[in-house]
Amino acid sequence: MSDQELILEIKGLRLESIAGNVIVDNVDVKVHRGEVLGLIGESGAGKSTIGLSALCYARAGVHIAGGDIVIGGVNIRALDTEGRREMRGKRIAYIAQSATAAFNPAHTLMDQVCEAPLIHKLMSRSEAEAWARQLFTALDLPDPEHFGERYPHQASGGQLQRAMAAMAMSCRPDILILDEPTTALDVTTQIEVLILLKSLIHQYNTAAIYITHDLAVVAQVADRIKVLRHGKEVEEGLTSQILHNAKQDYTARLVAVRGAAASERAAPGTVKDTVVLSITDCHAYYGDFHVVKGVSLDVKLGETVAVVGESGSGKSTLARIVTGLLPPKSGEIIFQGKALARSLKERSKETKRRIQLVYQIPDVAINPRQSLMEIIGRPVQFYFGVGRKEMEERARELMNLVELPLEYLTRRPGQLSGGQKQRVCIARALAAKPDMIILDEPTSALDPLVAEEILTLLRKLQRELKLSYILITHDLDVVHRIAHRTAVMLQGKFVAFDATDKIFDKPEHPYTQKLITAVPEMRVDWLDEVLAQRRAA
Repeated sequence: MSDQELILEIKGLRLESIAGNVIVDNVDVKVHRGEVLGLIGESGAGKSTIGLSALCYARAGVHIAGGDIVIGGVNIRALDTEGRREMRGKRIAYIAQSATAAFNPAHTLMDQVCEAPLIHKLMSRSEAEAWARQLFTALDLPDPEHFGERYPHQASGGQLQRAMAAMAMSCRPDILILDEPTTALDVTTQIEVLILLKSLIHQYNTAAIYITHDLAVVAQVADRIKVLRHGKEVEEGLTSQILHNAKQDYTARLVAVRGAAASERAAPGTVKDTVVLSITDCHAYYGDFHVVKGVSLDVKLGETVAVVGESGSGKSTLARIVTGLLPPKSGEIIFQGKALARSLKERSKETKRRIQLVYQIPDVAINPRQSLMEIIGRPVQFYFGVGRKEMEERARELMNLVELPLEYLTRRPGQLSGGQKQRVCIARALAAKPDMIILDEPTSALDPLVAEEILTLLRKLQRELKLSYILITHDLDVVHRIAHRTAVMLQGKFVAFDATDKIFDKPEHPYTQKLITAVPEMRVDWLDEVLAQRRAA
């Protein structure tokens, strides 16, 4: 890449917290035009912090303590506020991990995609809208001519993530900071977004930093990979070298865990014949929109049933139905032999206790102002009415159960890593002594090593406590590892529901086949082979 223009150079970057703790320690980054640099590492390694610092931005409580940030020959750290604002969006753009939290709920998606080119006076309103519709089409968003008329709450999480990619490309910037841009996407949508990003980078000769914890994904788009840990660089090399000839033990472990995920299957023989939950011919609507269409599902004692499918297929809606957050229009739900009240407010405290939910993003699921003792102890007091002493004793038991140090009970969520916060969410669910836990993407935001720890923990808890799980996910590797049976959902219906090994080894429905073939392999040429096959077809 030495013959290409150097677009971004970060030298000696150092970020510190207000308390003086070092977040990023003396990291250098170089990205040339048309090149993609992958940043990988565990939760808390500094990946997103470095990505944000490329825009000369730091999160609350953190500041850039040292280093230069040069974009196209301009040191952005030397600019005033107005100068930096002129660079952001126009020369460098950012795609955040959580699109749901990034969009303004009071404005249409079209207004938000058109905002940057209008502010920077790059296009007229009509030109910006025409370009937005082109991007909506390329990103395979529904009804691209009118998609921009929607408000954020009228789009699924995966659709919002693609809309954010359109917003980032609205000014055709020189460099994109891609912070987990496919984490919230199902594998079929993910492959389309990867193809789009790769083609956009090639077509406009754009540079990019791709931040992710998925090695198989980054292998498809990155020319080089930088591995980070504890705010420091572990190693950097060409993508093929990192994947197949890692120099450092930490990198080798990341690769090994990701490689093992594709081959490991759920251990058989742990499921009882007792049916804990039975759903028959369930239909549900959002207004006039028919979301779940005649779904039937059963979950046995000690069993994990996975529900997979594309964004907007109805997976999370099914979870809302089971928890009572969305009453179904029709159908029967039997839980532990008794009819389950459709609405949460109609259910007894005892019924609520027996069905718990672990959310996808722990940051928005737990109160940042409460200590772990308060977070975990509250359901103990709510459901069992125990005194303070018994509550504290139970909280300590739960901390041991999820393998967190007891001294963390005095900490608040902001003092924990992503994996630790997810363990807190699991402990809170277990505090109610449930019979069933619904796991909504429990590892999607976690790096491979932490995700492996969480999956190991979930299997251990299931064995010891005879828990039943409904796993809502788009990560087929996770399904391989813990699901006994798998339901494949498409447009509100189940197109397959069978033993997980049968679903994967002998897929019958064309959509199931499409899902399986869309899972990225840890080879640098995998995406190119997929594109070649499509062209040949």
